[in-house]
Amino acid sequence: MNTEFTPIFLLLMVAVVIGLSMLIMSAVLGPKKVTAVKQMPYESGMNPFGDARQRFDVRYYLVAIVFLLFDVELLFLYPWAVSQWSGAAAPVAAAEAAPAAVAGIPAAFRTLVFWEIQVFVVILVAAFAYAWKKGVFEWR
Repeated sequence: MNTEFTPIFLLLMVAVVIGLSMLIMSAVLGPKKVTAVKQMPYESGMNPFGDARQRFDVRYYLVAIVFLLFDVELLFLYPWAVSQWSGAAAPVAAAEAAPAAVAGIPAAFRTLVFWEIQVFVVILVAAFAYAWKKGVFEWR
C-alpha cells in the first residue's frame, strides 16, 4: 500500500475531529438564553445606524492602500535579507569546491543588490512621506 499521502489524510482527519469537537462543545457549553439585545445586529460592537449600502469615506481606502504598500515592502525585503547573508558565513574553500552548493547572492553581486534594495527603500520612504503630507494617517 502506498503511504505517501498518509500525513495529508492524518492532517485532514485531525482538522475534522477538532472542528467537530469545537462545534459540539460550543453547543453543549455555550449560553442558551435568547434576548432581544443578543438578537439585534451590530457592526464592530456598535449599534448600526443608517442604510447598509452607504458609501465609505475615501480615507478608509487610502489607509488600506498604504497598509498594502508596506506589507508588500516587507514581502520583498525578507527574502532579500535571507539570501543576502545566507552565503556570507560559508568558508572560501567550500565555495571554491562546490560553487553551486553555496546559497544566496554571489559575493560579486552583493554590493550591487544591496544598493538596489536601498533605492527601493528610499522610494518607499518617499511614498510614506507623501502619504503623511497628504494627511492619510490623520483620522478626522
